[in-house]
Amino acid sequence: MKLTDLFKKNDTAKSEPLLSEAEAEALSEPASENTAKPDESDKVKDSEEETMVCPKCKQVFDKSVLKENLNVCPACGNHFVISPERRVRYLVDQGSFKPLKCKVPFVNPLDNPDYEAKITSLQEKTGLEEAVYTGVGKIDGYETVICVMSSKFLMGSMGIAVGEKVTNAFEYADKKKLPIVVFTASGGARMQEGILSLMQMAKTSAAVEKFSKHGGLYISVLTHPTTGGVTASFATLGDITLAEPEALIGFAGPRVIEQTIGQKLPEGFQRSEFMVEHGFVDQIVPRNKMRETLALILRLHSKRGR
Repeated sequence: MKLTDLFKKNDTAKSEPLLSEAEAEALSEPASENTAKPDESDKVKDSEEETMVCPKCKQVFDKSVLKENLNVCPACGNHFVISPERRVRYLVDQGSFKPLKCKVPFVNPLDNPDYEAKITSLQEKTGLEEAVYTGVGKIDGYETVICVMSSKFLMGSMGIAVGEKVTNAFEYADKKKLPIVVFTASGGARMQEGILSLMQMAKTSAAVEKFSKHGGLYISVLTHPTTGGVTASFATLGDITLAEPEALIGFAGPRVIEQTIGQKLPEGFQRSEFMVEHGFVDQIVPRNKMRETLALILRLHSKRGR
């Protein structure tokens, strides 16, 4: 395969339509992976469909309780995965959010035989176009560009589409002189797109740099997990860096690092709490305090004040 073939777009592939407000409302919360093992009994199955087992404290509780608590364990505070739509819904003022229009045609630069089918399946399963959801909404009255990555979409990996959507969000915020908040959750660069996925690190970082030079406010919120090329690019370039409790934050995983250096890592290495102690993260913010924390930061940096 020639190098030029890597840059050819698949003209026959069609991109999925952007989410409408009605579709966003209809988005369902992805099921957590931390469920109890099902029994053969229908009665037990029905029971398990209504309950959750927290992997940290092992307590069992109704899924409705978890949903009401923003997907946070009411007993120990363990933060479960939350869909981008639900995160946005609790974060912004009611009715103020509008998705950004950024159509990115599907490309398969390495001609991976299963890649297109995998993307199509994930689009149907999650209701998302790609691994990042972007839009504009008001947080306590302050208009803000918001990006939310989804670990349920190919582990939040960054490929051409994700890089383009993130870059577009920063360019929109720059043009409209708006602050931007980015919630990261990623396993890194998308291997199905080879070197083109790695190029998104430079592309998104350049967009952040341009936005910063023009005086824009960028708040980065690191959620579990934020790793690989996303950590090595736009995730760690914020003016203010927040993190959810016990989020894994790093480039390579702890096990890979231990095998490489031949040493045992400190307890809690690469977790949010460790990062705060070592100055990598400014503050840990539980999910139920995120809206008011962001509102305070936006108010402090707003020209109009409150």
